[in-house]
Amino acid sequence: MTGKIVKGIAGEYFVHVNEAGIYRCKAKGVFRHKNLKPLVGDNVVIEELSAEDMTGNIVDICSRKNQLIRPAVANIDQTLVVFAAKSPMPNRNLLDRFLVMMESQGMESILCFNKMDLANDDEIYELKSTYEKAGYRVLLISVKDGNGIDDVLKLLKGKTTSLAGPSGVGKSSLLNYLVPTAVMETGDISRKIERGKHTTRHSEIFSLGGDTYLLDTPGFSSIYTCECEKEELRQFFPEIYQLEGQCRFNGCVHVNEPDCAVKDAVAKGCIGQSRYDNYVAFFGEIKDRKKY
Repeated sequence: MTGKIVKGIAGEYFVHVNEAGIYRCKAKGVFRHKNLKPLVGDNVVIEELSAEDMTGNIVDICSRKNQLIRPAVANIDQTLVVFAAKSPMPNRNLLDRFLVMMESQGMESILCFNKMDLANDDEIYELKSTYEKAGYRVLLISVKDGNGIDDVLKLLKGKTTSLAGPSGVGKSSLLNYLVPTAVMETGDISRKIERGKHTTRHSEIFSLGGDTYLLDTPGFSSIYTCECEKEELRQFFPEIYQLEGQCRFNGCVHVNEPDCAVKDAVAKGCIGQSRYDNYVAFFGEIKDRKKY
């Protein structure tokens, strides 16, 4: 039988098999010898041990389309990054750190700002324009009254999407809105492992029907700057990297150099001030980190 790993806890893997349900599985020792660890999102082949107890062994891992390091998941098409537009105000520093991390892993990110009913028009415009100028798709939603949810569903259709964001922004509310069975499925797995229901501590996949999957990842409150050289950082800010080669000096890092196309773009409002400020801050962090 083939299925998809929807959750993994302490060496046990929960594999969703279409039209059968969720099997509780162990991974064969052969994977350890190959230094290969099954990941949430993996498509796997399992051998059934007990149809009644729905247990089995994972005997093969199908080839992966991609693999993320943080979170450690496989076969993801895109990431839906959820922040609140207000209450709490979006932490731009944290958001930009997450986007840099996704860019460094080659992952497409879609921004989803929730609680739009609490923000005024000026706040909404500034938030949307800052990130659209950076090249990101921006969705404005209010889970509370269902506004914008149809736009989210359109972008999820036919893809496996990682749902990410800090606590308190409505990520769990959005998940429960999109997948009403999420609480039920979580409860089912909780019973199998004899644990209580969770605040997301582990990555977990839910089916929205057909070939549409939503991966719920643990919330984050802090992220280290990406493990890159300071000179590479500009590659992970799309709006900065697109100006590559237009500065006076070759290899301009857009911090202290004169006649810098990026700083000109910031002054003209073509690049958001907060984005540039965070770029400079991250550049300094990497520079300081490399000293030690």
